[in-house]
This record gives sequence, structure tokens and C-alpha cells, in this order.
Amino acid sequence: MAAVDVRYDEPEVRVTPPGPLARAVIAKSAAVMSPSCHSEFPLVMERGEGVWVWDVDGNRFLDLFAGIAVSAAGHNHPAVIAAVQAQVEKFLHAGGADVHYAVMADLAEALARLGPGKGRKRVLFTNSGTESVEAAIKLARYHTARPAVIAFYGAFHGRTAGSLALTASRSRYRRHMGPFMAEVYHAPFGDPDGVQRLLDHVVHPDDVAAIVVEPIQGEGGYRFSPDGFLAALRSIADHHGILLIADEVQSGLGRTGRMWAVEHWGVAPDILVTSKGLAAGIPLGALIAPEEIMTWPPGSHGSTAAGNPLACAAALAVLELVEGGLVDHAARAGKVLLDGVRELAARHRMLQNPRGLGLMVGVDVVDDEGRASPTRRNALVQEFFQAGLLAIGAGNATLRFSPPLVISEHEIAAGLRVIDRVFGRHKG
Repeated sequence: MAAVDVRYDEPEVRVTPPGPLARAVIAKSAAVMSPSCHSEFPLVMERGEGVWVWDVDGNRFLDLFAGIAVSAAGHNHPAVIAAVQAQVEKFLHAGGADVHYAVMADLAEALARLGPGKGRKRVLFTNSGTESVEAAIKLARYHTARPAVIAFYGAFHGRTAGSLALTASRSRYRRHMGPFMAEVYHAPFGDPDGVQRLLDHVVHPDDVAAIVVEPIQGEGGYRFSPDGFLAALRSIADHHGILLIADEVQSGLGRTGRMWAVEHWGVAPDILVTSKGLAAGIPLGALIAPEEIMTWPPGSHGSTAAGNPLACAAALAVLELVEGGLVDHAARAGKVLLDGVRELAARHRMLQNPRGLGLMVGVDVVDDEGRASPTRRNALVQEFFQAGLLAIGAGNATLRFSPPLVISEHEIAAGLRVIDRVFGRHKG
């Protein structure tokens, strides 16, 4: 399934990147952008089609990171472009917190229908993943009248003040940012006994509003929930009247070969948050919860730009594509990609522990002694870029591959060839 009728056999690097035009833009950015904004590689994008990206110097790259899993429908999918253009001709903004418009109601209806679990759902729109997490914390506290929240080591829930209190993937995100939101506790990911120990010794269950978990830790290193983990959290939450919140900002909307990653483990959360791939790159997030939980009164939460009509139009087009075949395609294509990464790991000793669900695939990079090597991983990301392939890291030393869901087996094979050539330059 392809977004556009474009077929290339390989990336094409005409000018060693970054070329002269790219360097000029990078220099301008360095002079005026906040130094907190970090770039994984010196790409200056000119345009994109499907899984292919061109820089300003005419180089063509194969995109295996999709803007951190955002461009799920591929770059410039015709259906998404048409939906946005049609909305542009009507109006750009109305203020969804104060007025109604059909495209927002239609999207809310679609997401409520797709929300995991039984019963009627309601939807709250935000502008991003971290805003969705913030809203979920507020809703959980309001609904339960409890203050405490439990999260997990390795988690990434965002970098705004509230969600940062839950984030525990890298200490650098929290450096000099405290004091943090009170009553947040962390347990080891994958260890429900760690949660129970917190409840036994640190925070009383009657004070806990929610347990917040990524079914698959993204920034934390593409770590997948062990079998039984989410079910155990569901049981603990039910026993104590605690809400279970699933952060599917990166793993949701078909990426894992199911609409939501939690479906792989047969667990329905009380609240689900999503964003990234929802609107093809136009800022949009959403919180989905049952009617009996979303009981907060008017004015309890809202946002001027949340549910922007352009974003809603794009999201409706994306959902139609996802439900129309991209979920199943992601499952099939993901197996091809994971099999290819496993084959590479069998031949290159620096790769260990290949893993994945759908088009969410990770593999760890190690040094010659078999120890996790962030230095080698980071160098490989740059070598991939020089060879015309876009992929980024996660966790301590993981390479993550999260291509657009429209990627074909032909394009996966092209990416694996590039990766193999890069690894072939190394002894390991």
C-alpha cells in the first residue's frame, strides 16, 4: 500500500550532507533557535512523498523514523492533503473550546468508537502528546479525588511540567527543572510487584489516582510490556479503585499492527491518550475515556487551539486510511522489517536483542565486549544519514525503526540493504 505512485530502489545522495544550502539553513537556526532544540542529524527537509524525503540540496533519503512516528500515513498523502485543503477553503480556526464545528464532532465520534474497552466513550482534544498526558492526570485526580500518580522508570510522557514529573527515561530531561509535581512515584517497568511494594510501603492505595504506563516504552528504548504485566496492573488498579492510563502517543493508531498496542495484551485502560500519528504532523492530541469517568464540569479543562479544524480534517483522513488497511499492512510489513533486522543481528555482532510489534522495531547496539554502546549507536545514526537513511536512537543504546505505515516491502528491502552496507564497514 503506497501513499503516492512513487517507487525508488535506493536513497540517492548527490551532495555529501549537509550540502551548502543545508549548511546555510542550519547556521541560521543555530543563531536564533533555542539551544534546547536538538537535531538528531543535519537534515534540512525540502519535501516528502510517501517514505521518501528530499533535502534542500537534492539528496533523497529513505525515512525510517517518520518524524518520530508522526508521519504515519506517509509524507503528503493525497487523501490527507485533499482533506486539509478542503478545510482551508472554509475556515482555519474557530476555537473548539467555545464553539462547535462538524469536523471536530466527526473526529470525536470516530475516536470514541475506536477507544478500547466497552461502553460509551468521550473525547478531549489537546495540541500534543504531553498535553494529553497532562489532561489525563487532571481528569484522574478530579474523578478519584486522589492526588498520587504511579509511573515507571524508563517512561517518557512529555516535557511540560506535569508530564515531566512522570518522565523517567533520561535524567537530563529533569536536570535543574524541579521542584516537580508532588505525589508522583516510580516503579520498575515490567514489574507489577514493584507497584505493589509502593502501595505497601510508600503510598497508600487510597491516595493513588492513577497508574500511567506506556504499553511499549518509546523514548525509553522500545521496551515491550512483558506478558502478564498490563493484566497485573489492571488487576491492581481494579482492586484499589485506581485508574489505569495508557500512554499510546507513539504506539497507537495502527503502528503495532493493532489500532492500540494494549490490544496485544487484551487489556483495556480507563483512559487512553494519543497524539503523534493522529493528524499527519498537524499538532493534535486526544484523550479517550468512558462517560462515567469523564465527569468533570465545564471549564475544568480546555485549550484555545485544541481540535483545530485543519488538524481534525487531517486526522479524519488518517483514521480512514488506518482503518481502511494500514493497520493490517503495518502488521505484515512489520514482520518483514523485524525478520530483516533479526537477520542483520545474526550477522553483525554489534546488534543484539532485535524486537518489534508491527512497524515499531528496535535493536540494541553493543561494543566489542558486548556492552551497550550509546557512542556506537549515535555514530551509526550519523552513518545511516550519510548513506541516505533516516533512523534515530532510543533508550541507552537502541536503534529504533518507526517508518510511515505506508512503507512497502520493496522499500523495507532498500532500507535493510543500506543498513547492511553501513554495518559491513565495521568489523563487528
